[in-house]
Amino acid sequence: MKIKVINGPNLNMLGIREPGIYGSESYGALCAMINEHCEKLGIEVELQQSNHEGDLVDYIQQSYGCIDGIVINPGAYTHTSIAILDAAKAVGIPMIEVHISDVASREDFRQVSYIRAACEKTITGHGLQGYIEAIDFLFEKYGK
Repeated sequence: MKIKVINGPNLNMLGIREPGIYGSESYGALCAMINEHCEKLGIEVELQQSNHEGDLVDYIQQSYGCIDGIVINPGAYTHTSIAILDAAKAVGIPMIEVHISDVASREDFRQVSYIRAACEKTITGHGLQGYIEAIDFLFEKYGK
């Protein structure tokens, strides 16, 4: 099984950006945790992050025909990007939406998720562990 983990804007600032909301672990620690977990399961994983909407669209499109599942945290683009939603719908790859914080208990504008319409599952408020839950879901459903 081959999956891609796509992270949007400001996730490269984990550990620095609002640690009371996003925790004190760095983006590097998140990547190491994901890599280690996938290695244990025998999953090939590719991690990508960008602060640019078009890059996220490109990452999704580049997955067509070669990736079995996507874990995506579009960051703030969750609430604004129809382009990312359209890319996800175009490729038709099983996708899980992840958010580190509990977006349901945050600002009103964070209650809208465009990407959710293309995702099989949404995991919010479980911290970095939410990524592991998403990977496990894809593995259980598509990896065996």
